Amino acid sequence: MTDAGEDDLYAAMDWLLQRQDIIQKKLAARHLSAGGLVLYDLSSSYFEGTTCPLAKRGYNRDGKHGMLQVNYGLLTDARGCPVAVSVHEGNTSDSTTFMPEVQRLRTDFGIERMVMVGDRGMISQKAIDEMRETDGIGWITALKSVSIRALIEQGQLQLGLFDDRNLFELSAPDYPGERLVACRNAQLAKLRAHKREALLCATEKSLAKIKASVSAAKLAGKDNIGVRVGKIINQYKVAKHFELVIGDTAFSCQRKPDSIAAEAALDGIYIIRTSVPATRMEAADCVRNYKSLANVERAFRSLKTIDLKVRPIHHRLADRVRSHIFLCMLAYYVEWHMREAWRELMFADTDQQAKATRDPVAPATRSKAALDKIARHTLNDDTPVHSFGTLMAELATIVRNTCRTQQTAENAPTFELLTNHNPKQQRAMELLRRIKG
Repeated sequence: MTDAGEDDLYAAMDWLLQRQDIIQKKLAARHLSAGGLVLYDLSSSYFEGTTCPLAKRGYNRDGKHGMLQVNYGLLTDARGCPVAVSVHEGNTSDSTTFMPEVQRLRTDFGIERMVMVGDRGMISQKAIDEMRETDGIGWITALKSVSIRALIEQGQLQLGLFDDRNLFELSAPDYPGERLVACRNAQLAKLRAHKREALLCATEKSLAKIKASVSAAKLAGKDNIGVRVGKIINQYKVAKHFELVIGDTAFSCQRKPDSIAAEAALDGIYIIRTSVPATRMEAADCVRNYKSLANVERAFRSLKTIDLKVRPIHHRLADRVRSHIFLCMLAYYVEWHMREAWRELMFADTDQQAKATRDPVAPATRSKAALDKIARHTLNDDTPVHSFGTLMAELATIVRNTCRTQQTAENAPTFELLTNHNPKQQRAMELLRRIKG
C-alpha cells in the first residue's frame, strides 16, 4: 500500500501483537513434539532514544558500549526453526529468563515433556534444581571452566584419558543423577593457546612502554602508574597472568607461569552436562544436541546483521518494541524455510543427515558435494551457485505487469502478466512450493 501512513503501520503492528500468542501456539504445535529438543538463547539490540521503559544499560553484545538496549529470547526446535520470541528489559540477565520460558512451553504451548538446551550461562543451578523437581523436563548444558577445574583437582576428571580419545563419559558426586560428557578439541586448544600468547605479548608490549616512562622519570607516583597499568591490563583481560610491582618511582611486571599453565591445561576441553539417561541419548548425541545451539546463534546473526536488520530500535512504547521484534522473528521464520528449500541452489550443504554420524567433537566438515560447489562456484548444470542474498536478487527480476490494450479506453479492464521465469527462477519457485505446512 503506497498510501499507508505512519499511523496505519503502527496500527498494523498493534494488530499483530494482539495475535502473537495465537501465532506462537500454532508454530509450537507444528514444530515442537513431546519429549523433543527445545533450544533457547538470549540476545540484545541497541536502542535509539531514551523514553522506552524496556531500554536499559546491560551486557552489550553489539559493541555499542554506553547505549541503552533491549533483550530478547528465542525459542526454536532442534533445527533452529523459530517458534516464539520474548522481549525483556535490557539489563535482564540470561538465567532469569530461562524458567519462565520453560513454564510457557508447558502451560501455554502444552508441551509437558521436553529437553531444554541452553548454554552454560543460561541454565543456572537454580533452574536445574527447579527442573529436577518437575516431571518430564530434561536439560543439556555445559560446565563453566571453574567447575571443570574443580573436577580435575578432585581427581574426577583425568586428562590422561584424552590421550587416545576425544570424548568420554564420567560421573561426579557434585552432579548426582546427571551425566557428564568430557570432550577435547585439539584444534580449538591450539587456537586458544595462540590467542592467549598473542594477548600476553600485546600486554607486555604496552606495559614495557609504561616501564620505560617510569625509568625515564616521565611518569611517577604509585597512583598515576597504577591508573596507566590498569587501563592496559583491563584492555586485554589477562591481568591474572601477571605479577605487578608498582612503586612511586618504579614499576616491574612478569608472567605467572603457574597461572598460565593451569589455564592452558583446560585449552580445548569442555564438558556437557545433562539429565537425559544414556538409554535415551548416547554421549555423542548429547554433544551434538548441545552444539545445535549454533542454530539459534545463526538465527540471531540473520536477525541482526545479515538479512533482517532488527537494529537499531527507535520505538518509544514497549508494546511497539515487542511487535517490532516479533515481526522480525516471523520474517526469519519465512527465511528459514526458504533457506532449507533452496539448499541445492546455494553454497549450503545438502547432506544434513551426515551431522548425526560424524565425530561430534572434531571441527565440522562439509560434504564433498558442498566443497565442490564452493570450489567451482557452479552447480552440476554449470549455472552459478547462489547465496541467499543473490538468489533473492535473481528472483527480484520477476515482474508482474498490469496490461491494457492500446485500442481500449483508459478506464477499460486490465489484466496482469508475469514475466517469463528463467530456469534458475523456475527451479527456485518449484522448491518453495514443496515446503510443507
